[in-house]
Amino acid sequence: MRIVLRVLALAALLPAAGCATLDYYAGAVSGHLELMARARPLDEVLADPGLDARLRVRLELAREVRAFATRVLALPDNDSYRSYADLGRRFAVWNVVAADPFSVQPRTWCFLIVGCLSYRGYFDEDEARAFAAELAGRGLDVHVAGARAYSTLGWFDDPLLNTLMDLDEARFIGVIFHELAHQRLYVEDDTAFNESYASFVEREGVRQWYRARGDEAAWRRHRRALAREASFRRLLLHARGRLAAVYARDLPAGEKRRRKAGEFRRLRRAYAAWKRRWDGYGGYDRWMAQALNNAHLALVAVYNQWIPAFAALHRDSGDWEVFHRRAAALGELPPEERRARLEHLAAGTPDPDPGVRPPAPSPS
Repeated sequence: MRIVLRVLALAALLPAAGCATLDYYAGAVSGHLELMARARPLDEVLADPGLDARLRVRLELAREVRAFATRVLALPDNDSYRSYADLGRRFAVWNVVAADPFSVQPRTWCFLIVGCLSYRGYFDEDEARAFAAELAGRGLDVHVAGARAYSTLGWFDDPLLNTLMDLDEARFIGVIFHELAHQRLYVEDDTAFNESYASFVEREGVRQWYRARGDEAAWRRHRRALAREASFRRLLLHARGRLAAVYARDLPAGEKRRRKAGEFRRLRRAYAAWKRRWDGYGGYDRWMAQALNNAHLALVAVYNQWIPAFAALHRDSGDWEVFHRRAAALGELPPEERRARLEHLAAGTPDPDPGVRPPAPSPS
């Protein structure tokens, strides 16, 4: 399962009053500085005759992808992903997600600059797990997820990381497009908007990358992987919806716990049937083998909720630059109006306001 892949920018890690401790801030700063200190320009890394051959191929691909992102997709032309850092570990950060025992809504933590987020990121796994244990001690459902990518939302020049190098090719390309999209547009306090926008740019960007190279077979393979991922996500969304219905009922706590356990057993049975429909694909086996709880399902819908809306906006725009500008105009709307416009787009209704507001009527 794909989960949120970024932590806060160094500047954004300044905690809002009462939202984070000084220790957390200090750890975030030191983790970021250590990561940036390891970054070396791609030209310097590629000039090393002893560079691992597979890494060389991947970094050369990254250089081409980075140029394509700016030239074709109208993504920022800066020094992000034009350097490389080996962190000596599998994940860049670890994100802690938490939910109440009878809720599938994630707890949030608030920060200056980026607003409130549905997770809290750590550069140190032990610190993430200690915080998760603290939350669990308060009776919350918690989940700690390792994340391969790291983004400062354009505040710094983000390097490519060793944690990305073993992704399959299409996923690797997509991560670069996704993270650069966040640098182009980020709306405070609207995770669903931000992630859906970046995920659409990622998906459509990968499609155009392979089309430009005449590699339709690679795109078909990736499209099948996306379809399988969407199918698994629907499985989790169904479980999330059933749990929400249980929690909404006026039942004793003990009965809710019993039904909660039953729904997670039902999810495991449904997953076994799902695997048979996908020829025994086992890519989610490790995720499903965890002791699942509400926190595992809390962010299921975040990345894709508004992808159909952004796909419609892209079709209507006819040009990447126009698309980004119109998306930014949506991001400037009040939350309820923004949601209504996205719902119009997702339903296939033409955008009633493609970026230019009509003048207000003159007073009579």
